[in-house]
Amino acid sequence: MKRRAFLSLIVPLVAAIPALSQKKVEDGLITDRVRQRLVSDPEIKGHKVEVETKDGVVTLAGTVETERARAKAEKVSRKVSGVKSVVNKLRVEGPRPK
Repeated sequence: MKRRAFLSLIVPLVAAIPALSQKKVEDGLITDRVRQRLVSDPEIKGHKVEVETKDGVVTLAGTVETERARAKAEKVSRKVSGVKSVVNKLRVEGPRPK
C-alpha cells in the first residue's frame, strides 16, 4: 500500500521534468534569437542591451542612444518566434562620447 501511494506521488513529478527542462531550453533559444536580431540591427547594435526570458516573456534592460532605438529593440524582440510579450526597461541616455 505504501509503495502504491509513493508511486502515485512520484510518477507525476517524473513526468513533469521533461516539460520543465523544455521550457528552460525554449527560453534560452528565445533569448539567443532576440540577441542575434538585436546585434544585427544597425540601429541597435553596439548598445548595451541585456536580454532575459522567462516563460516566453522577454525583458530588455540596459541603455540605448535614442527613443527610436528603444522602440525598435522592442519591435524586433516581439517578432521572434515564441515571444509572448516584451517588458522594455531600456533607458535612453543619448549619444555616447567617442
